[in-house]
Amino acid sequence: MYQLEGEEYLEAVSYLSLAVKYAQRSTCLRGRCGSILILNDTLIGAGFNSPPGNDESQRRCMNDKSKLHARVTDKTCCVHAEQRALIDALRSNPEKVQGSTIYFMRVNQEDLPLSSGRPYCTICSKLALDLRVKEWVLWHEEKIAKYGAREYHALSLSYTEPCA
Repeated sequence: MYQLEGEEYLEAVSYLSLAVKYAQRSTCLRGRCGSILILNDTLIGAGFNSPPGNDESQRRCMNDKSKLHARVTDKTCCVHAEQRALIDALRSNPEKVQGSTIYFMRVNQEDLPLSSGRPYCTICSKLALDLRVKEWVLWHEEKIAKYGAREYHALSLSYTEPCA
């Protein structure tokens, strides 16, 4: 991980602002997220978290998940923003996913940006590794950070705090 500065920082701010616009489309009741996939300064995929197919009958955001079997590793009800961005790219730009960068953001209920949080989702980190995504960019309150895909996955695997 390294902290972005200068021109790279300004470029990241622009892309993270676009990820915020996708996060604002989220219908999740627990956490609203948006993600975009960029390759060579071109948007190749975008997504936000919401129930599968945006189908309200699949909403499980506020259900108690503490009694779910240990094999249910993804306790969310939503398709993740990163998953949707990758799926979007695979549908329209399959040859461009390899080497791309994921930009991820969260927003609050008033549509204002929130810190992205630290890497923790192995569901998304495994998918990104499998598709040969190059890196992730996250906004932390104190900085914008870039992570190599392998580093992001390793940090996700070692995450120990409970997810919000």
